[in-house]
Amino acid sequence: MPEQIGPRGFTRRRLLGGGAAAAGAVGLGAGAIALTGRDTGATEPATEPFYGPHQAGVATAPQTHAAFVGFDLRQGLDRDDIAGVLKIWTGDAARLTQGAAALADTEPELAARPARLTVTVGLGPAVFTAAGLEHRRPAWLRPLPPFAIDRLEPGWSDGDLLLQICAEEATTVAHAVRVLCRSVTSLLTVRWVQRGFRDAAPGRTPRNLMGQVDGTVNIAAPDFDRLIWDDGAAQPWLAGGTSLVLRRIAMALDTWDEIDPEGRELTVGRKLGSGAPLTGSREFDEPDFAAVDAHGIPVIPPSAHIARARHTHDGERFLRRGYNYDDAPAPGQTSNSGLLFAAYQRDVNAQYLPVQQRLADFDALNVWTTPIGSSVFVIPPGVPEPGGYLGQTLFES
Repeated sequence: MPEQIGPRGFTRRRLLGGGAAAAGAVGLGAGAIALTGRDTGATEPATEPFYGPHQAGVATAPQTHAAFVGFDLRQGLDRDDIAGVLKIWTGDAARLTQGAAALADTEPELAARPARLTVTVGLGPAVFTAAGLEHRRPAWLRPLPPFAIDRLEPGWSDGDLLLQICAEEATTVAHAVRVLCRSVTSLLTVRWVQRGFRDAAPGRTPRNLMGQVDGTVNIAAPDFDRLIWDDGAAQPWLAGGTSLVLRRIAMALDTWDEIDPEGRELTVGRKLGSGAPLTGSREFDEPDFAAVDAHGIPVIPPSAHIARARHTHDGERFLRRGYNYDDAPAPGQTSNSGLLFAAYQRDVNAQYLPVQQRLADFDALNVWTTPIGSSVFVIPPGVPEPGGYLGQTLFES
C-alpha cells in the first residue's frame, strides 16, 4: 500500500491566514535568506539554485535519492486555495534548498544539510478544473491511454498535485517530504509517496535492479531547450515549463534471475558488462539495428528493448530518468522491486506516447516488467526572483 501521511490540527493556512498572507510571507521570507551559499570544500555544490526561469530538478544533474509525492485536492477548493498552496511551497522550498529551515519547521536542524536538494512542483488535470482555468490546460495533460501491458493500481496512479523531491542524502529528502506535506494538510490529502534511489560511480551510467545500465540514451545540450522546455506558443503561461510522465514499473526479479546472461542481453539489446549495444564495444556506440549474423539473423532482435525504445525521428526524443525502488515484499516473496521512470518532454502526445506504444506492443522486456502506476503532470515554469511563486503565470497572467 502507498505510504500515507496523516493530517495535523495545526496548518499553515491557519498560520498565514489564507492566500494573501501566504504571498506576503513568501516575499519577506525569501528576501531574508541568502540563496548563494555553497560548500566550496566539496567536489559538488551543497546547494542547487531555486530561482530561475525553469524549476530545478529537471535539467539538474540527478541526485541519489528521490521521493515523488502525489496529492488530491480536498473538496470545495477554489483558485485562491490552490494558489495559496503553491505560495506556501514556494517559500518553504526556497528556504530548504538553501539550507534554511522552513516556516514552522519542527526539526530545523535537519534543514542544515541541503545536499543538493531540489523541489519540483507539478499540476494535474483537476487543478485546472477546480481553479476555473480549463482554457489554460495543455492539450496533452490527461491520463495516458490504456496499454495492454498495464496493470495500474489506483494507489500508485494519477494525482492532482505533485512534489518531486531529490537530494544526495536520504535524510534531507525525508525531512523535506514531511515539512512540505505537513504544511498543506488542511487543503490536500496525500495520495501516494514513491521513493527511489540511483547509484553510480562518477561519470558512469546507473544500473537498474535487473543489472542493466539505465539511461545511456538521453538528451543533452543543445537539444535540451528545444525538446524539453515549452516555448509558450500554445499556452503563453507555460513558457519555460515542461511535462512529467511518471510510471511505476514492477520487475519480476525472481524469474529474471532464471534467465542466462545471453538471454538477458538479447532481451535488452546491450551487453551486461559494458552496457554497449550488441553491435558495439562501448556503452555509447551507436546501435546498428540492420546488422545480421552469419545466418542472416539480426544481431539486435527487433523485439529488444533498445530497438523498441528507439525514436523514429527527432520529435520523439525526451529526457529519461530512472530511480530504483526496493520496498518490503509481501510474505512469501523475495523482492518487491522495480523502477520509477520519469520522462520529461515539451509535448507528451508527440514525444512520449509513440515510444510507449511501441514498447507496449512488442518489447521483449514486457515478460518481466509490469507498469503498475501512471501519472501525468504539467511542470510550471520557475520563479524568476524572490517575491513570486510557482504557478504565478497560470493564476495571474
